[in-house]
Amino acid sequence: MTTPVAYIRLARAGWILAREGVIAALPGDQLDGPPRVAWNIARWLARPRSRKRDAADRMSNAVDRLGPSYVKLGQFLATRPDVVGADVATQLALLQDRMSTFPTAKARAEITESLGRSVEELYLSLDEPIAAASIAQVHPGRVMRDGRETPVAVKVIRPGVRHRFAHDLEGFFLAAHMQERFIPSSRRLKPVEVAKTLAQTTKIEMDLRLEAAALSELGENTADDPGFRVPWVDWERTGRDVITMEWIDGVKMSDIDGMRAAGHDLPHLAAVLIQSFLRHTLRDGFFHADMHPGNLFVEANGTIVAVDLGIAGRLGKKERRFLAEILFGFITRDYVRVAEVHFEAGYVPRTHDVRAFAQAIRAIGEPIHGQPAETISMARLLTLLFEVTELFDMETRPELLLLQKTMVVVEGVARTLDPAFNMWKTSEPVVGDWIRGNLGPRGFLEDARDGAGALLALARQAPELAARTERLTREIDAMAENGLRFDDETAKKIGKAEARHTRSGRIALWVIAAAAVFIAWQVA
Repeated sequence: MTTPVAYIRLARAGWILAREGVIAALPGDQLDGPPRVAWNIARWLARPRSRKRDAADRMSNAVDRLGPSYVKLGQFLATRPDVVGADVATQLALLQDRMSTFPTAKARAEITESLGRSVEELYLSLDEPIAAASIAQVHPGRVMRDGRETPVAVKVIRPGVRHRFAHDLEGFFLAAHMQERFIPSSRRLKPVEVAKTLAQTTKIEMDLRLEAAALSELGENTADDPGFRVPWVDWERTGRDVITMEWIDGVKMSDIDGMRAAGHDLPHLAAVLIQSFLRHTLRDGFFHADMHPGNLFVEANGTIVAVDLGIAGRLGKKERRFLAEILFGFITRDYVRVAEVHFEAGYVPRTHDVRAFAQAIRAIGEPIHGQPAETISMARLLTLLFEVTELFDMETRPELLLLQKTMVVVEGVARTLDPAFNMWKTSEPVVGDWIRGNLGPRGFLEDARDGAGALLALARQAPELAARTERLTREIDAMAENGLRFDDETAKKIGKAEARHTRSGRIALWVIAAAAVFIAWQVA
């Protein structure tokens, strides 16, 4: 049930977004009815000076006023160009997750409560914070490890952040339900499902044990990889609200001049970064999904170290095969095969014609083959591909969209390091090796082994499946004979739910009216 507070919070957010010109910057020409009226009102309410700023500045100013929940919402929506549009997603990706620090005394209290031991017992020292984001902040510290004093980074959850996010998420769900109700064309994009995904993502990101586990898994996957690693985790000093990890001494990848001064080979670093990302994606099906330059360090020996693994992406074997085959199909200009892969994966309904879909794919691929290799963007190719697939009713694939967003960022970092970066030449060793290993004879044998394992598991479950089938048959026969019946308790619950719905609707109208009066009073 949506509380009145959610309506008030949503009204406040709408007011700030309107005043900062964010809503006016959105495309509203195709809206009609109440949404079009709201968009026109928002354009009228925008501050005159906001109209002179670009969309990215408007959003930055708005989320700074709205707080950390909306920074995280903006960053999340940057991974969903299918929902907000490619241009808006690009602008949202520029939002910086930099917040003011909170007192070290509160951080020490959070550590003690989370780990059940005092800071003095756990650390030789814990210094003032050096960075703060919407969910946590980082402190330098020192611990005894393997008999010697070792520097560490201590990440601590922001006090009260879960409570704040829970309230704001209620407003996000309300906005999503209203969008589905008043903008029918948006239902295909499943706004409520998007809100649920955001809620789940933030829950995971606010449990630092899960980030520690992700670092541990990626560390094991990359143990033998050349030129790339992640920090080790100090599990003794890690809990739900605190994670202690290796302190990284290196130059941030955002500091181009610093890397040059340190004598690093920037084109080589660009190649290592892209090959590492593709290796994690195709070989492991698990990748760092927030690889912006601020999260990447280069050590003195040229090794790239990725930190802040609060957001990670996973791809199943089907998705990895899909990715490799479409990239290979574009390289070889086999557009029919690229189209067939979409149908085989079940991404495009079989009500569409494969040849017609291949024709649409050709419209993307042919212009690319007319360009110099160093100017071709793999991330741009995926963006165009998802735009075309919308015409053929391809359902939203969150895992592929997260991959696309990460690839856009990683490829952008690579081109910053090397403006003449050749994406295709650099990625071919990794993509080609994966294709040869997984789509050739060896891949066929692995698929056969997986299929045999699935059949064996099914055989073991046969008695239970037979019993379930028998029970289901009896229940269907009873329903056919007697009809669908509710017991008294169920009927009462349905009646109460309907009464609550009607009552909450009346309350919502009064809350909205009160918020409107408050806003009008503020303006006056």
